[in-house]
Amino acid sequence: MSKKKLITVIPVYNEADTIKKTIDGLKNIELIDEILIVDDGSTDNTPEIIQQLGVPTIRIHSNCGKGYAMKLAIENAKYDYIAFIDGDLGFTSQQLTKLIKPVVSEEVDFTIAKFGVPKTRGGFGLVKGLARMGVFAFTGKRMHTSLSGQRVYRREVVESIKYMPNNYGIEVAMTIQAIGNGYSFKEIPVDMEHRYSDRSLAGFRHRGRQFIDIMGTLAYMGLRR
Repeated sequence: MSKKKLITVIPVYNEADTIKKTIDGLKNIELIDEILIVDDGSTDNTPEIIQQLGVPTIRIHSNCGKGYAMKLAIENAKYDYIAFIDGDLGFTSQQLTKLIKPVVSEEVDFTIAKFGVPKTRGGFGLVKGLARMGVFAFTGKRMHTSLSGQRVYRREVVESIKYMPNNYGIEVAMTIQAIGNGYSFKEIPVDMEHRYSDRSLAGFRHRGRQFIDIMGTLAYMGLRR
């Protein structure tokens, strides 16, 4: 019987400052068989850095959205288990091993990273609260980090998910459907460090975009019930 394959997907957009450290952290995890980057139309020097690292990459020539990038990876990758991780975690990406082990050992069907309190302000609890409220409304499950982009799935779980928006609503949509389809999950405490949006205009725009995308996703899923 052949070894089951675990692939780690990193959807990125303008992560030149952190992507190398994130990749270096993942390379310390022996359970990962392949790393795949999906560059969602980066306008900084992220593509050049990725090329230097020699990591397999799907390059999208315009910014199509995080969900689109994740779907493109799912459609093109060969895997038994699939992990998703954001490109801004730096060396703390090696904490992904905590999420992998419960899935490959068949303890649960999927895992989601549970972050602690951020060191810097600007994470804006409104967006996270909306995501938590949405998951509870659809599934009756109370989750701490339903919005987290750090997660690991068995292939069967991903194949059961029929609706994946192209935008920031994708994690909430996947979580709701996976739970609704009866798959087991576990939130795993991690010591990962995110680059949270600050209180600049760009930070407010980013969180505003997330809020709108998640609200739209929840509304659409409500209509599909």
